[in-house]
Parts: sequence; C-alpha cells; structure tokens
Amino acid sequence: MALMINEDCTLCDACVTECPNDAISEGDELYVIDAFKCTECVGAEDEPQCQLVCPPDCIEEHPDFRETREELQAKYEALHG
Repeated sequence: MALMINEDCTLCDACVTECPNDAISEGDELYVIDAFKCTECVGAEDEPQCQLVCPPDCIEEHPDFRETREELQAKYEALHG
C-alpha cells in the first residue's frame, strides 16, 4: 500500500531525498506522496525510508491504496525498468 503524509507535516524536507521513486514533492501546505509512485521502498530498501527520517512521524499508510508486497515490487520494477 502506498503511504501518505498527514497534516502534522512541518515541511522539514527530510523525506524528499530519501524516496527512491521520487514520489514525494512539496504541496500547497505540506509535502505529498504520489501514491502511484510509492512502493513503500519495496524493491529498493527493507522498510520505508521516509518514515525512518520523518521527525514528526507524520507518514502513514494511505487508506485508499492497499497493495500486496508483490504488487509493490511490480510497481517498483515498472518505474525503474
């Protein structure tokens, strides 16, 4: 499943460079994660790197994007060839 950033985001910028899929960008009021690019780091890392570096712990599971590990791996491979 993809991740999302909630309203506790402080715009600290820590998560942006950690994403192997370039799925995180600055939105109007907080950073946003493109659910179609987010693989929870499956294919690149053992766990979501953005969650590891997020000081306010504002990155959580996206309720509308439930995916299996296999689906996340396939998405990663499609993004990276």
